[in-house]
Amino acid sequence: MLNGVKLFNPVIEMASKDRIQRLKDETRINILEASLQIVKEEGWQALSMRKIADVIEYTAPIIYEYFSNKDAIILELTRKGYLILSRDLEQAKAKHRLPAKQLEAMWLAYWNFAFANRELYQAMFGITTSCSCAQVNTLPEAGLPWDLFSEVIGELMGDEDMDEDVICTKYYTFWSVVHGLISINILRRGNSDEINRQVLKDAIGGIIRSITG
Repeated sequence: MLNGVKLFNPVIEMASKDRIQRLKDETRINILEASLQIVKEEGWQALSMRKIADVIEYTAPIIYEYFSNKDAIILELTRKGYLILSRDLEQAKAKHRLPAKQLEAMWLAYWNFAFANRELYQAMFGITTSCSCAQVNTLPEAGLPWDLFSEVIGELMGDEDMDEDVICTKYYTFWSVVHGLISINILRRGNSDEINRQVLKDAIGGIIRSITG
């Protein structure tokens, strides 16, 4: 301060802005983590803005400063799910050189993701949640698994530049079987894990052979 006038210090100002932004980022993360905690303990039907506020010991209006409503939180958790799934798929693919082995490993990674992140998977595909497919389709991250799988399927079919509709048909053949089996088990209507994994491997292997045979 000089002659009663407060001097502007750009370094202090920048540090203050960084601290404020860091606190905002932490609060946003806390909201998402609290939401997931509630869902894991009580199910999606129990999630509410008021309950989230209670968990992180904030007032409900503060939660609304970060997310306009519960659906916005679910959408953000959905985004997180697709990012984690895509990372897992990339890691599975990197462990193999041959497209057939890559596909098998990727679909097994998809299966493992679904049960390691059951609540996120439910949000991503509307299993026991009020998922808005139109909203989910606006997420760039939602297309990442398709990009990864379609590239490998194209390689397996011997033409990476093959018509997208042909690759899309093969992709949905895989996905329908894997997602269907996952959904059955998430709803707790399936068999033992050993039987499920054998069914999964048989189905994936059968589709791969139909492409390469």
